[in-house]
Amino acid sequence: MASASAAAPMPTVAVAARRRLAQPVPPRNLPQDSEGAPTFSPDKPPLKLSGPDIGHLAKWSVSSFKFGFGPECLQDDDPETFWHSSSSDGPQPHFITIEFPRKVAVQKLSIFLSYPLDDSYTPANIAIRAGTGPVDIQDLRIVSLDKPDGWATFDICMEPNEDGDGFKHIDVHIIQILIVNNHMNGKDTHVRGVKVLGPLEPKVQAYEEPFPFVAPQFKMYECIR
Repeated sequence: MASASAAAPMPTVAVAARRRLAQPVPPRNLPQDSEGAPTFSPDKPPLKLSGPDIGHLAKWSVSSFKFGFGPECLQDDDPETFWHSSSSDGPQPHFITIEFPRKVAVQKLSIFLSYPLDDSYTPANIAIRAGTGPVDIQDLRIVSLDKPDGWATFDICMEPNEDGDGFKHIDVHIIQILIVNNHMNGKDTHVRGVKVLGPLEPKVQAYEEPFPFVAPQFKMYECIR
């Protein structure tokens, strides 16, 4: 099978991905403790989430898969199942496409990988791309993974936020996770889980108004004198 999805993927997405991948992206390594590097959790699913999981809102598709190891394995919260790409049936690099029906805010991605179990099938470098449609997908970042075993969680965008204490979220319709290369130059890949996390909503204190007035005509009457 040349292409696969939970529902049939848009051909334009796959074409755009292959066109953009004609020139491989050089990995940009980040030391594990540096700002923006992925954090690792050895816990098996379910993962303790650092934001709301919005992946269920999207249509998931993959560039190829072997029978019984399709895109549904990326969302089933079962560490024993995995997406298994098929080099003979689809293009390389392999990729996952996550397509939302409307624009959503995305902060982080979490990917479950297991080098001890998957060996040369384990991704070593992945490229994250996103956009508002299949024809304007942009490169966001490269994530390097050294023999990962567990959940790797990272911000989808490397641009600092306005407060300077983290990274911005992005508003997108489509996210692509591309497997730039595997450990030991393996051809096919295994991914055991993916979570798409939205930004955390600011907590409202007991004394704060959840929907404060903005217009001066209303604000002048919000306090009792």
